[in-house]
Amino acid sequence: MKELSEGAAVPLGPVDRPVLSGCPDPPARARRNRWVFWRSPPGQPVWARPVLLGIAAAAAALYARNLTDAGFAPFYSAAVKSMSVSWKAFFYGAFDPAATITIDKLAGSFVPQALSARVFGFHAWSLALPQVAEGVVAVLVMYRVVRRWAGAVAGLLAAGIFASTPVAAAMFGHSMEDGALTVCLVLAADSWQRAVTGARLRSLVWAGVWVGAGFQAKMLQAWIIVPALAAGYLLAAPKRLRTRLWHLGVAGAAMVAVSLSWIALYAVTPASSRPYVDGSTNNSAFAMVFGYNGLERFDVRVPGAIASGPGVMVAPSARQSAGLGLLGSQFGPQIGWLFPLSLLALVAGLVAWRRAGRADPVRAGFVMWGVWLATFGVVLSEMGVVLHTAYVASLAPPVAALSGAGIVMFWRWYRAGERRGLLLPLAVAMELVWAVYLWSSYPGFLPWARWAAIVVGAAATMALTAAWPRGGRDRRARGAPSARAGARDRAGGGGRGRLAVAGLMAGVAALLVAPAAWALSVLDPAYAGSSFDATAGPGGAGPLTGPLRVTVTLDGPQRRIYAYVTAHRGGARYLMAVQSPFEASPYIVATGQEVLPIGGFSGFAPAPTLDRIRQLVSGGELRFFLLGGGQAGAAGRNSGTELYKITSWVEKSCRQVPALGYRAAPAVNARHPSATGGGPVTLYECSTGE
Repeated sequence: MKELSEGAAVPLGPVDRPVLSGCPDPPARARRNRWVFWRSPPGQPVWARPVLLGIAAAAAALYARNLTDAGFAPFYSAAVKSMSVSWKAFFYGAFDPAATITIDKLAGSFVPQALSARVFGFHAWSLALPQVAEGVVAVLVMYRVVRRWAGAVAGLLAAGIFASTPVAAAMFGHSMEDGALTVCLVLAADSWQRAVTGARLRSLVWAGVWVGAGFQAKMLQAWIIVPALAAGYLLAAPKRLRTRLWHLGVAGAAMVAVSLSWIALYAVTPASSRPYVDGSTNNSAFAMVFGYNGLERFDVRVPGAIASGPGVMVAPSARQSAGLGLLGSQFGPQIGWLFPLSLLALVAGLVAWRRAGRADPVRAGFVMWGVWLATFGVVLSEMGVVLHTAYVASLAPPVAALSGAGIVMFWRWYRAGERRGLLLPLAVAMELVWAVYLWSSYPGFLPWARWAAIVVGAAATMALTAAWPRGGRDRRARGAPSARAGARDRAGGGGRGRLAVAGLMAGVAALLVAPAAWALSVLDPAYAGSSFDATAGPGGAGPLTGPLRVTVTLDGPQRRIYAYVTAHRGGARYLMAVQSPFEASPYIVATGQEVLPIGGFSGFAPAPTLDRIRQLVSGGELRFFLLGGGQAGAAGRNSGTELYKITSWVEKSCRQVPALGYRAAPAVNARHPSATGGGPVTLYECSTGE
């Protein structure tokens, strides 16, 4: 079956005949010269592979441009350092080298970072490098998925659109877990597509495995794709219903097995032999994953989970439901430039294929991408807390796929002179209005690009409207067109044809100007976002500063504390204990020493307990405590938390270290400003037997 998007002379049938066609890979016997990767394989246009490699190279350059300035993620980069110096911390996803407590998420996305740090050393670029690779892989796989579905041109458009999505440009250049999730979801879609075209159980199982791998990266967020994959397979796989349900059951079991493997590991490991699970009050990995990082985000309480819903850990001024944000100034410029085009393509495709056979692969693709877009959009909109822009990166694959296919589909209808071909200039006009709206929140950002998009978009809309072959819309009623007219229409000859082609090229350029401008802005570190917030363009925070900044070297006060504690440690197992992982991060990152955090990420985790602290002190394993710094937060003021109990015990039972011991000059209250920007800290020494 020929790819209609190549421009081949394919006769049009009835009005409702599809203008896209599923394009599975050629048989294995037709493949040759696999190692000559720059040449297109059989069944693809000769220019497709070189163009794809160019897009991938551009994506790699875009994502890797600021590797040396990528920075570190607060809290999580310290965990990566621990995982890179301790195999126990690596295996259990622990925050500290001694593996006393886990991070508050599954650590799957940080495994590539830890391995990279072991190979290349602990640097900002070595932690960000795996995400660059994940981004390039996602671009390449996006082409493959969309090419099989809608043809080579649509595949290249989808790959380019995905690569230049602003949130992707920022995210894949930093050490963030969402990059691993995104590539796993794209690979799941790739395996699903192989499965649905031939009802292949093995490919469907692989789709489940990739979703499970995504679960290890970002937990329940990976499962949001399940309705899309299940609906598409159940609708279109060419087997009877019982077989389709059986296949889905097997693939679902594989997905659950991979997803819950780490939770199962913790369930069968004695608590004394593993770290405490952060995010839980009962040392439960299930509560951490499905409560703290799951239902609690929607204000649904789960036993054993530390509350993380609206208002618990986030200041009211920093909270925002994504519902309007997906369409507004916060998230819209990062993911939403092509929302009108992708939604128009989705509706038009479903209508055009409404009478297709049940197993039609093109309709199945529209269903899968549409359900993916809808489910992620609804779930993100309903979340009570959405702080990190990278969350919305999961919308990039369906937006790119539907947009690429939509451009090709509308052009084919337009060139055939059908009424629905007018959707092409309509899409350009809608995108023009939408771009003006989204850009209006940032009028000072690249005004020349904004005006270029407006001028080119308006010109493209007028050219496409003027060049539409009106006479072609009634040809089917009158019979087949003449050979000369058909050849002229297909080749786009004549003045009207040339105007149409020019309008198409200008329209595509106008569609991509805005997202490309935002994406290319990451070449300037000021607009590249950070490992805390993957925001491209003027909405980004830029390099991370303030209390969450993490560096690989200690500042002056920290160095004096480290020198004093090291000199007086007396063989203790732990360098010291601190009130927060954020206070521990600089010391772990810079030295790899075993610093004991109290209370976990939120401060509400009952680990370690006061009894455990007393045991460590009496056994000579722990001697120093660094308190203060403003990092204890609400947990430090709550008399029911272990953090409060430990802090009170240390202040009453241990000796303050004179400031002269760890500062160049004495201080009246024996305190100095915290290098993390959170306030003063005080060093305490607890003698054995206290």
